Amino acid sequence: MPARIAPLAITAYTATCAAGRGLDAIARALETRAGGLSANSFSAQPLACKIGRVAGLEDLRLPAALAAFDSRNHRLAWLGLGQDGFLERAHALRERHGAARVALLLGTSTSSIGETERAYRELDADGRFPAAQRRAAIHQPHALGLFAAHALGLSGPNLTIATACSSSAKVFASAERLLRLGLADAAIVGGVDTLCDSVLFGFNSLQLVSGEECRPFDADRRGLSLGEAAGFAILERMPQNGKVEKGTNLLLGYGEASDAHHMSAPHPQGLGAECALDDALARAGIAPQQVDYINLHGTASRQNDEVEAALIARRFPATTRASSTKGWSGHTLGAAGILEATITLIALERGLVPGTLNTRELDPACGPQIRIDNGEADMRIALSNSFGFGGNNCCLAFARGDAA
Repeated sequence: MPARIAPLAITAYTATCAAGRGLDAIARALETRAGGLSANSFSAQPLACKIGRVAGLEDLRLPAALAAFDSRNHRLAWLGLGQDGFLERAHALRERHGAARVALLLGTSTSSIGETERAYRELDADGRFPAAQRRAAIHQPHALGLFAAHALGLSGPNLTIATACSSSAKVFASAERLLRLGLADAAIVGGVDTLCDSVLFGFNSLQLVSGEECRPFDADRRGLSLGEAAGFAILERMPQNGKVEKGTNLLLGYGEASDAHHMSAPHPQGLGAECALDDALARAGIAPQQVDYINLHGTASRQNDEVEAALIARRFPATTRASSTKGWSGHTLGAAGILEATITLIALERGLVPGTLNTRELDPACGPQIRIDNGEADMRIALSNSFGFGGNNCCLAFARGDAA
């Protein structure tokens, strides 16, 4: 088992998704159980399903200095950076540590592939991209990292993680290692993924897309709803006196595993997910009974939910609360990790325990931990699960700063 790590301070965070822009809006949506899913109005060809679309991206314009990076993914990233004063906090971090000493670690599964789809639809007579689309910085997996580095004025370590749906959870793990090794003095982590036809029709070809709002862990669940989101957080070392400012939360630990069982299906006994869970608990120095809340991966697909439900039922006491919040946002793929980490931190700070939206009757595989209804509780420690294709699993452990 890995050794316990020193906690990191989360000194700022934000997210934007279909359920709301910024922390207060997302918290209101959670509290009032107002989901952000709507009928699919996005895909180039008809596809009857519900999606979590962030409104207004088509009308958003990037600043002139960033115009060369224009794409739906970068518009959403810019929108996300502008919430909750995050951009100002990031600039202050750069001034405090220097542009070369702030690491930038971002997760995405599709990068700017939506813009590349558009370029292929506009091929010229010679079969080439039109002149306006000949942008090497856009049509590549690292486009988000390049854009964010320019937008934030950073020149330090810059890493894009693309491990499907665990991408922007694993950025927390990579940031901890960079800080512990002294390769950076602070880190900005996050993730952005936008809707595109490759995602919508790709998941539909796997027969994973539901025609209705997703119902995680429901006995009659029909599949997932796809969405888009952007989220960011700042990680810094703890002060030497161990005391953190009011409103600061902590990254206690993380666990990563790759079960490599199947390209899209989890290990039937959840061995990779359980390994990630065990490592997160070990690095955090906590036992399962100390966990107050778990934000589950819970996509509403038949096999994934069954495996995760069985894992939670066998490892945690009945008093632990657990839920999937994808009914509010849809499955935001490479941005799911940061979005659901944000929701977990909102839950810790505000004492709001989200339920599982749209679910009517829990699958018999679920234990008493998984809740449909919202609740209120004084929570100190919470986990967030992100499980991706190929068995790329990540579990994050967080604590409320004043209760750690």
